[in-house]
Amino acid sequence: MAGNGNAAPIIIKRKKVIAGGGHHGGAWKVAYADFVTAMMAFFLLMWLLGATTEKQRKGIADYFNPTIPINRVSGGGNGAFGGDSIFSDESFAFNGSGQAASTQGPDSKVGGDDGGSDKDAEQISNMQSALSGHGGESATMKSMMSHVVTRVTDEGLVVELFDTEEAPLFEPDSAQPTKLAVELAQMISEVFAASTNRVAVAGFVKAYPVMMKKNPTWSLSTDRAQVMRQLMEGSGTDKERIARVEGHGDRKPATSDPTALRNNRIEMILLRKNR
Repeated sequence: MAGNGNAAPIIIKRKKVIAGGGHHGGAWKVAYADFVTAMMAFFLLMWLLGATTEKQRKGIADYFNPTIPINRVSGGGNGAFGGDSIFSDESFAFNGSGQAASTQGPDSKVGGDDGGSDKDAEQISNMQSALSGHGGESATMKSMMSHVVTRVTDEGLVVELFDTEEAPLFEPDSAQPTKLAVELAQMISEVFAASTNRVAVAGFVKAYPVMMKKNPTWSLSTDRAQVMRQLMEGSGTDKERIARVEGHGDRKPATSDPTALRNNRIEMILLRKNR
């Protein structure tokens, strides 16, 4: 019995086992859930592209654009989105085409029938569609339309014509129009003929070096705007429809580089009825 007092004590170690590999055990589940969610969103997008019309897709895009208020005239079709034109008054245009701000002219009726404004906005939208449709008629027309950008603003439909390195609208440093400018003026005049709205013409040019003794920006931009007005009138536009002709010099560059050729441009604005 005395010998048992010298026996070594028995030590029992209890090891805590954590299932799943420690703190990394559940991470794969989160990643997998994210993957499955992304795939569901992708297949939903593919389904929507195939199951909706162009107007409905524009309405869906408007819904997810935070700058576009959804109301009875904003959207892309009948049913849930309501309205039939994304360029209607009180709505903002779909990406990149510009924006149409809500306007009230002297003839507007507060709380009354807004049919006139809706009709005006629909007509502007039709003009823009007509211009866009010209791009697919031929290779020559497609080349011409590469000089054209349209957008809808609170003033109306802005049709911007601009220079490229290969094909300028005017001869260098002059108001002498090229064949391209004449053809574009003719095409736009034909499209605008479907409307009775007034037209404004504005000229813009690139910046010239400061050291020049006589800076031509103001006179050149004004002269080019006047030439475009004359081309429009010569192509059938009633001179009474011309509301104003402006030269903006180099004050509103279209690019971050004020000396870039892209800043040489003409804007023709199909004004809203209340402008």
